[in-house]
Amino acid sequence: MKAFSVAFPVLPGKSEAAKEFAKTLTGPRHKEFEASEKRLKISKEALFLQKTPQGDSLIVYFEADDVEKAAVDFPRSQDPFDRWFKDQVKAITGVDINQAGGPPPEQILSYGY
Repeated sequence: MKAFSVAFPVLPGKSEAAKEFAKTLTGPRHKEFEASEKRLKISKEALFLQKTPQGDSLIVYFEADDVEKAAVDFPRSQDPFDRWFKDQVKAITGVDINQAGGPPPEQILSYGY
């Protein structure tokens, strides 16, 4: 299992929207979220809201056997739930995951993996 993590800046005034987004994923849209994770072969995922003096960040962490494939497949996905998910991320962070590219972040330390 490999790990992937990335941080997105949260747009001013959107921190509560990030929390509501997370609640939606564990509440009314949980089954769709779970189906998406299975389709992308993501075994674990966590979102963190990091508050700093420079502003808030949304930190995404997930584990998968093939993180590179998941990181490529998700931006390309046209599944209705995946499109909704990406729209939410864009509204909260300004980042268009559909346009994301490049290699995943370089992992420089791991303990216990």
